[in-house]
Parts: sequence; structure tokens; C-alpha cells
Amino acid sequence: MHRGECRTDNLSPWPGVARAGERLDHDEFMRRLLALQPIDDGGYLDTIGEIYLNRVRRVNDAARAASIASYEDGGLSRVFSAMLRAPDWNGAPQQAFRFFLEQHIKFDTDDAGGHGSLSRHLVSSDDILPLWAAFREILATAVPQLSHPVGAF
Repeated sequence: MHRGECRTDNLSPWPGVARAGERLDHDEFMRRLLALQPIDDGGYLDTIGEIYLNRVRRVNDAARAASIASYEDGGLSRVFSAMLRAPDWNGAPQQAFRFFLEQHIKFDTDDAGGHGSLSRHLVSSDDILPLWAAFREILATAVPQLSHPVGAF
């Protein structure tokens, strides 16, 4: 999985984010795509990101390691697929994010060496639930519309 997410060219090229053949970590790809459209939110997103990281860091290492399979073997693919149903993908940052999501679904669902198949041996338990709860909370806090039932607007 490290080879698929760190110092890899599997997200390049993407205009304004990664040059053809450029090897970079996936978090660097995200940092660059976010720089395409800066958000002046008074530090709000940084604050909720720090809260999320603090919650995750309080979970024991064994549960954090076991959670990898739940994320990589279907969990994030379902979340990312739901995100891809958004109706509007206008602008360079949104297009780059859509590409990122689509590629990650491919990375996770490839049965011949994808992240899901590489992490399936990790056995998870209810110990991973606080991690998913923290993930849900950061999404709902960053995008409050996600907390409302469809048609509630």
C-alpha cells in the first residue's frame, strides 16, 4: 500500500497539480489541488482537521492498523462513490478531486493487488468504530449538508 500511496506517479499527470511522471505522495496531490482554489474560512477547516487527528491519535495502534482493511476494502470506495454522485464538478480543483476519488476507487477495488486485497488479512473489531465515527464527524462538520436527509432542504 505504501508503494501505491507514497512517492508514486499513479495520480500524474494532472494539470496544475502533478507533472507527467511526477512521483509524489497522495497527500501532496491533495495539498496542491486545494491550493488551486484557496479557501478563506478563518482556519475553520484546519481546526476541525486538528480535532479529527486528535480523536484518531487517541485510538490504540492495533485498532488503527486494523481499520486499514475497513477503509481500503470497501469502506472508502462506498464513501467516494457517494461523493461522485454530486451533480457539479466545475473548476480545476473539483475536477482534480473527482479524479483523485475515481483513482482511489480503482486502487482499492483491484482484486489483483489493490489496497483492499492487500489489507484483507487485517482483522478488525468494534475497536475501529471510533475511527469511523471521527470520519463521519469531520465530514458532517465540514459539509453540514451531509447531515440532512435527502429532500430536507
